[in-house]
Amino acid sequence: MGLKPRHRKVSNPKTFKAKRAKLKKAQRALSRKQKGSNNRYKACLKVAKVHEEISNARKDYIHKLTTRLVRENQTIAAETLAVKNMIKNRRLASSISDASWGELTRQLEYKCNWYGRNFIKIERWFPSSKRCGECGHIVEKMPLNIRDWTCPACDTNHDRDVNAAKNILAALSLAVNVCGANIRPEGHQSRGRLRETPERSQRGKKQKPKS
Repeated sequence: MGLKPRHRKVSNPKTFKAKRAKLKKAQRALSRKQKGSNNRYKACLKVAKVHEEISNARKDYIHKLTTRLVRENQTIAAETLAVKNMIKNRRLASSISDASWGELTRQLEYKCNWYGRNFIKIERWFPSSKRCGECGHIVEKMPLNIRDWTCPACDTNHDRDVNAAKNILAALSLAVNVCGANIRPEGHQSRGRLRETPERSQRGKKQKPKS
């Protein structure tokens, strides 16, 4: 029996939330300072420093995460999500922005090129979250706040993210089987000598003149 693929979720570090209290405190202090005063200038610097801390922590986490993913995997697939539309949800806007999905996929793409990996973009219309990974039933709507759901057709309970990953993996596997091709990134060269074939062995040899 073959081993089932291991699914591992990477939690959002929520850098912004961790420093939100510190940022709010600095912003409240700034609002109390008189405009044009030296104290207001110092308060502005404190607010800017907290924003810089958040930005640096987020960039450091994303760089480490993307490097690890690229080194550990030969093929990486990422959905082209409509982030601008997603952040319109007030309840999830801060979490979505803090995840920096656009920067994450950008780094994955160029690092895959560096390391000779395969990077595949999944179009946003693919129903990865709404399709049941067991029976294939597709639900009509799946709001972002729903993280676990039960399929109405087969009663299978799904973790939203794990189920989406399974559907993407299944779609990629089907595409490879149908095409009958070995997925290999552009510019990648196989190691070792190529096997000699009758056609290859004839290359470079002088052919006898036809009578």
